Amino acid sequence: MKKTLIMIGAGLETVPAIRRAVEMGIHVVATDLNPQAPGFDHTGEAVIGCVYTPEKAVAALSEWAAKGGRPDGVMCAAVDAPHTVAAVAEHFGLKAVSRETAALATDKLAMKDRFKEAGIPIPWYREIFNWQELRDIQAERLETLVIKPVDSRGARGVLRLVHGTTEAPSPEWAFNHAAKESPTGRVMVESYLEGPQISTEGFVVGSKPYTPGFSDRNYEFLERFAPHIIENGGQLPSFLPEETCNAVKKLSGQAAIALGIENGVAKGDMVVHNGTPYVIEMAARLSGGYFCSHEIPWNTGVDFLGIAIKLALGETPTAEEMTPKFNRGVAQRYLFPEPGRVVSIDGVEEALGTDGIRMVEIRTGVGETIPSFTCHPARAGVVMGVAETMEQAVENVEKAVGRIKIVTER
Repeated sequence: MKKTLIMIGAGLETVPAIRRAVEMGIHVVATDLNPQAPGFDHTGEAVIGCVYTPEKAVAALSEWAAKGGRPDGVMCAAVDAPHTVAAVAEHFGLKAVSRETAALATDKLAMKDRFKEAGIPIPWYREIFNWQELRDIQAERLETLVIKPVDSRGARGVLRLVHGTTEAPSPEWAFNHAAKESPTGRVMVESYLEGPQISTEGFVVGSKPYTPGFSDRNYEFLERFAPHIIENGGQLPSFLPEETCNAVKKLSGQAAIALGIENGVAKGDMVVHNGTPYVIEMAARLSGGYFCSHEIPWNTGVDFLGIAIKLALGETPTAEEMTPKFNRGVAQRYLFPEPGRVVSIDGVEEALGTDGIRMVEIRTGVGETIPSFTCHPARAGVVMGVAETMEQAVENVEKAVGRIKIVTER
């Protein structure tokens, strides 16, 4: 008899997880508030329910269950909804992260407090309640800071406030910008640590961490999009020495366990500052941006989605399954055309024909409007490729990006 998996969310970047579960012979029931969510085209059943409001998701899935549905597991991918996963799991008696862990993973201040208690290296941080506090901290600390909503996602409302420049936004504007992206109006500030930033992604199985996912994040457009912090993809394997990579992986695993993850997935935002790794944030969910679904498998041969699905169903993957089999070059870059109305899109086929290119995804169309870029999800598309080395993969992907011409007009 087929097992049934509830997928919280059915957006574009969740589709690979849904499809992988179906390939594994699993009946997938996806819930999303959008009746036209693309993931619904790949599921066995669709349930209309709010991804980010646990009680609404539980209510919608309870109605589904009342008609005879019985789930064996629940998970989310590419949506920051571990709190909803935890609530659904508790309601149906399934294995997943606890409500406490989910709360820590979606509240950046509580997360930092827990890391501080556990001795996990993190940037200096503080909650602030008005712009005057921000102004005073800037005058006191005399360093570059990051201001962010306590409980938002996708880098919405996150700003880099560079010390010693006249181009930095005013404290009042920065505070209000961050606050409006917080559902609860809560804001925090932390030190901006210079150094390579890394995305890690892995598993905790029986309280033991495994971290096959390790990517250098690409922030080449910090000045272009300032004061917003917008990533432009990344590349694998890392340019960092093996010793440093191992230290980052070890810390990532320690942070996941500090959040209370015992059997599940963990996605880390890390930085190496003056040779020492620090945790910026840790998520108790599968990443977006095709990192877990494409980049890690292409780089390592690890069936990341398959393992995550097994964990969601209460199964125990083997250490061998979670161990990288090779270390190929993978690169990803996003498309950031000039804001305005799209009048033409050319060069997509040429980009697809570039050596090593595995994916070209355009997320806009002629007649649509490209907004000013203020966060990661606003990107207009993505290009991904594979090669024998990281350097070659980056060269191929950047060549492909250069062939795509999205022309806009104001």
